[in-house]
Amino acid sequence: MSSTVTDTSTGATGAVSRALGEFYGSLRSLSAKNRRNLGIMAAVVVLFSIWAIATEGWNLFMQRVVDGVDNGFIYAAMALALVLIYKATTVVNFAQGEMAMFGTYITFVFSSDWGLPMWLSILMAMLVSALAAAGIERTLIRQFDPSNHLAITIVTLSLFLILGALAGVIWAYDGKGLPSPFPKRNETFGFLGADVEYSSVFTWITVIVTVVLVTLLLNRTKIGLAFRAVSTNLESSRLAGVHIGRTLQFGWALAAAVGTLAGSLYAPTTLLTPTFMGNLLVFSFAAATLGGLDSLGGSVLAGLLIGLIQTMAGGYVDRIGGELATATALAVIVIVLAVKPSGLFGSAKVERV
Repeated sequence: MSSTVTDTSTGATGAVSRALGEFYGSLRSLSAKNRRNLGIMAAVVVLFSIWAIATEGWNLFMQRVVDGVDNGFIYAAMALALVLIYKATTVVNFAQGEMAMFGTYITFVFSSDWGLPMWLSILMAMLVSALAAAGIERTLIRQFDPSNHLAITIVTLSLFLILGALAGVIWAYDGKGLPSPFPKRNETFGFLGADVEYSSVFTWITVIVTVVLVTLLLNRTKIGLAFRAVSTNLESSRLAGVHIGRTLQFGWALAAAVGTLAGSLYAPTTLLTPTFMGNLLVFSFAAATLGGLDSLGGSVLAGLLIGLIQTMAGGYVDRIGGELATATALAVIVIVLAVKPSGLFGSAKVERV
């Protein structure tokens, strides 16, 4: 018995050591520019925090931080879906928000019409969305050469219009309430002077777990490694025997599932309508652009940053307020594209001339 306990503890210690080793290895693998960007971001956050606390006090600052992080995790989940498609096709999927909206309506059908538990409804909707996205890739996207970016962009814009109109025809435009998948809805607890909703904490945990699972899927599975290879070099992957079509299909399916999860987490905070993903998609585009359209981790960090920018700018700059929050996100996109088109953590494109 003692030897069994010893072996178990040794195995657990070894697993922790390997996890820490991978973590430190990922930090060392960051380029000098990315480490510099992280340092600049940290310095700006510290300086702004000092000014905000001195201006309106600690409690209000912490409450706005909590609200910003709450929004940021939702933006991060949606930005993750956008980046997955971009890594696969190097094209922005303008229909990603409408696909997530449609998936959220499927969640609503499973939970309200079929009476299924919320988490089961979300998981089934993610599966249906993944299968539908795989079908879209097979019938519409795969017909074009992956290098024909204009054609694929036009297809995604067409899907944006078609899915939005179809949702309006099926479910109409009156708002519907989607229940929260988490317990203790609207119940709060105190944390460093701020009131934090239990459902917000559960949302943060869900997004973090999703990011970890997606990372493991891409790094530890055969299809994930193939996806990474295709996103790095399409022609070399084809020459190496990777099935390009199926791999891109996997990327579309995974992005649709993640988008449906993001929509299902966001919908309980508002009313479910065919246009409810509009503002969320703008902030998610801002996060993906800021973090780098080919960086999964960068999109998550940038999603949190965009959430904080939105909340802090609206809270501390009177002329912005809540009305110009969307404009603030668009301004971030324009500034980043002008200063660093690849984003804070994206890879600069190197071309032979």
